[in-house]
Amino acid sequence: MSVGTSRARGARDVRPGPVSSHGGPAGLGIDPDDLPDGLVVADEHGQVICFNAAAERITAVRAEDALGRRLEKALPLEDLEGRRWWQLTDPYGGLATRVRQPERNLLLPGGREVLVSARYVRDEPTGPVQRFVVSLRDTEARRRTERSHAELIATVAHELRSPLTSVKGFTATLLAKWERFTDDQKRLMLETVDADADRVTRLIAELLDISRIDSGRLEVRRQPVDMGAAVGRHIQAYVAAGQPADKFLLRIEQPLPALWADPDKVDQVLSNLLENAVRHGEGTVTIDITPSASPREREDAAGTSVTVGDEGTGIPEESMNRVFTRFWRGSKRGGTGLGLYIVKGIVEAHGGAITVGRGPGGGAEFRFTLPVGTPAYLQ
Repeated sequence: MSVGTSRARGARDVRPGPVSSHGGPAGLGIDPDDLPDGLVVADEHGQVICFNAAAERITAVRAEDALGRRLEKALPLEDLEGRRWWQLTDPYGGLATRVRQPERNLLLPGGREVLVSARYVRDEPTGPVQRFVVSLRDTEARRRTERSHAELIATVAHELRSPLTSVKGFTATLLAKWERFTDDQKRLMLETVDADADRVTRLIAELLDISRIDSGRLEVRRQPVDMGAAVGRHIQAYVAAGQPADKFLLRIEQPLPALWADPDKVDQVLSNLLENAVRHGEGTVTIDITPSASPREREDAAGTSVTVGDEGTGIPEESMNRVFTRFWRGSKRGGTGLGLYIVKGIVEAHGGAITVGRGPGGGAEFRFTLPVGTPAYLQ
């Protein structure tokens, strides 16, 4: 039940009582105009006695034009097939056991879509309807969510198509013409298949992370983490892959507090931030690890901060507030645009915080802070 319908249930307790400027019963303890959803209430005769400000905004009907009118006249609604909803539902007739109408998409005059749910208020379980309470919600928020999900599916499908096409092509070729290739050619094709399989695995892992973040189910398995050693391993991997050692500058301020975090997820955060600095930045990549106050409300709690900066052109000021959203890309150099969204989710799952700004060298500078996060059984 929406907020609007639950509040309107009390209308029978104050009948007839005074009404607010929009017809809402003043004895409810809350002004109907303060409700985020549209609220329309009809009395036992089907006449509108409440039409709040949100209902005005959603329907483009003025409250003074709706109050006192028959419900079906004040709020003409049709289903998606063009049938009049009030004739279909017959709120004041039909089964006396009805208590609610589930939320559904209906159309206002002009074809604007709106989400509508309703509640039947009776003095006794099978008695006549004393109040009919209608809740209205704009569909724009739902449409934005649906567009976001559709965009996610389209992006991931596009990213999956390329490696899977490569895997299918090479395996089909090897199976059909195995004897025609030299060992070196076979090795090259199998290495390509292996790399593309890793790419598919990473994409699926990103999807799972996003699902867990969005649903609040991202699990954090805390263990002691040496942040300096973790960053050092990533730097060594880049150097082994061909990056010059002097491209990285690691500075650690001692003493650092004992940090308890999920080591795999910390590696995921570091990997993403360092990869962005190497791929999209320029010059030296500087990593500073310092003790800091915890990002939580307790100011005296300890935390560890990691700052990753480069000397490139940085992130435009107008893009700063979109960096941690889905599909944001700092350049046209590939990627799904999901990495920083996942990084933010991981940091916040640890009770931490992450920010982005411009570093002293002009490049992008990311800084995340994690609280010490000692498990409860050690406190």
